[in-house]
Amino acid sequence: MLLGAQVRAESDFDPRSVSSAGALGIAQLMPENVREMGVTDPFDPAQSIDAQAHMMRDLLRRFGSVPLALAAYNAGPGRVGACMCVPPYPETQAYVARILGLLRGAGDGAGLAVEGMEVRLTR
Repeated sequence: MLLGAQVRAESDFDPRSVSSAGALGIAQLMPENVREMGVTDPFDPAQSIDAQAHMMRDLLRRFGSVPLALAAYNAGPGRVGACMCVPPYPETQAYVARILGLLRGAGDGAGLAVEGMEVRLTR
């Protein structure tokens, strides 16, 4: 669910998406993340989502919080680690709010409580 909400926010499920900042593919991986994660084709949805899943697993382990992990995915872990908060960047704050809204059902009454959401980390 979390990864799906991210993909919706990142690329609206378009595997050929390229952002103005240079993020690539369905999960909008930055070129340095493509290299770090060993992705050979960032436009291949399977590779892109696999890298996204591994990155989010690592960020969730590091920050222990869905909002902080999302902020780190968007703004970088160094910026989040420096304040242990969602940094005061409008883009990052909007990104986190959008994904949390999608997880809650974006007002459709689904009412998923993110604070109580179970996150399972796998290998």
